[in-house]
Amino acid sequence: MAISVLSVASEAYPLVKTGGLGDVVGALPAALAPYGVEVTTFLPGYPRVLAALEADAAHGKRARTRAWANAGAQGHKGDERGPGLLRAREHDGSGEVSHGLGAPLHRWPDLLGAPAQLLEGEIAGHRLLVLDAPGYFAREGGPYGDPAGRDWDDNWRRFAAFARAAADVAGGAVGGERYDVLHAHDWQSGLAPAYLRFAPPAPEAPRTVMTIHNIAFQGRYDASIFASLALPALAFAVDGVEYYGGVGYLKAGLESADAITTVSPTYAREILSPDFGMGLEGLIRTRQRRVSGIVNGIDTAVWSPSADPSLPARYDAATLDRRAANKRAVEKAFALDVGDGPIFCVVSRLTWQKGMDVLADAIPALVERGARLALLGSGDAWLEQAFRDAAERFPGQVGVRLGYDEALSHLLQAGSDAILIPSRFEPCGLTQLYGLAYGCVPVVARTGGLADTVIHANAAALAAGVATGIQFDTVTYESLVGAIALATDLFADAERWEQIQRAGMAADFSWATSGRRYASLYRELLAA
Repeated sequence: MAISVLSVASEAYPLVKTGGLGDVVGALPAALAPYGVEVTTFLPGYPRVLAALEADAAHGKRARTRAWANAGAQGHKGDERGPGLLRAREHDGSGEVSHGLGAPLHRWPDLLGAPAQLLEGEIAGHRLLVLDAPGYFAREGGPYGDPAGRDWDDNWRRFAAFARAAADVAGGAVGGERYDVLHAHDWQSGLAPAYLRFAPPAPEAPRTVMTIHNIAFQGRYDASIFASLALPALAFAVDGVEYYGGVGYLKAGLESADAITTVSPTYAREILSPDFGMGLEGLIRTRQRRVSGIVNGIDTAVWSPSADPSLPARYDAATLDRRAANKRAVEKAFALDVGDGPIFCVVSRLTWQKGMDVLADAIPALVERGARLALLGSGDAWLEQAFRDAAERFPGQVGVRLGYDEALSHLLQAGSDAILIPSRFEPCGLTQLYGLAYGCVPVVARTGGLADTVIHANAAALAAGVATGIQFDTVTYESLVGAIALATDLFADAERWEQIQRAGMAADFSWATSGRRYASLYRELLAA
């Protein structure tokens, strides 16, 4: 008998993505289907999501969103803008949307202060439910902030309403909808398990799973919002939603869920300590028996160098020489001097967490080693400026593209020799998995999922032919420069470098193993 899961998240590729969360949520339905799990994805009705549904409905189809995969690829990472997608919505006097998508599955006349309705579609061939609430989601900008990058002041209400609606759907309050498991992702969905615990819509609530994709983002708000959350007074307690005198959305989910997962075994251990737990380590320790680490997979239909439409030259482990054409394309795209020396790439948010401040300092040493750097990303203004300055100081050796471009990220993996990931903490990471699949050797800090997925090229691993990348301890200038030096030395030995590339490409980081583990977790919960 199939298990029905409502996967609740603020983003899912290809409709909306600001980082790894979107990739994971988008991949889960297909990953779990072979194991008898039917996943319905539940998303907020951002303009781009509604536009995708509406466009296909206009052609007399249910919403098939795969065609939208590249619609916003040239925009800023996390931006909902795409060709013709972001536009004003029409409202009637009740605040409901005029969209031509047919009758909604359900209406909420007042969902924590605004009307909303439930729409149905598909995402990559799997069922999709969308909360159409114009008062909360019909806005320009990204999922969480305005076009200038400032968080919306009412994010607490937007995602409380989203979680309340998810609890209603999963708990049987919406006609015809009933689920065995509600799977909440990150703080934006964290109140959903709490609503099912403290204010369930029906006597029998589904089992709940709370997944931490990054514990640094917690959704913490002042206690004054509690009165507007439609929760009973008893929920404002240490074992409820109260968190250091305020309200914690992620904390509420961790306290209320039947099971907690995070996205790598190492990160599951790290968050038990104050250095990584970000204030939640005490709670995690008390619930440690319910915590498991499941490494993220990658969608091998999207990330496959032998079939990737973004590449000038496709290749596999037996035809690595074809990567040269992609390397020339990277040089052109980033205005780098043409040469045979190594190209290190970066595809990242430019933040302290990602170690980008240390990388900025290490650029002169990288260039001195005869290497070049191609960077794609955006983030803190001072770091963006630091990399702009480096590109001006080292023309032809450092190239920077600020923003995000999905196709260009594929090209970087296919044409660069190594990818730098000096994160101070990294719950799982996906870019190193893409690098492994594309023969772009990961150079990573030994933390979280980076430690779990990359085999360091020490003497023993090289002799055994199992090394897939380079790891270094402690994100400092000295350790990063040392790792870069090791990478350039290994690159100089072409036979050994290709051995590392092929070992990485042979690793299986598809969703097969991870999907099986999630399916087993669901079955354990239902059997308990």
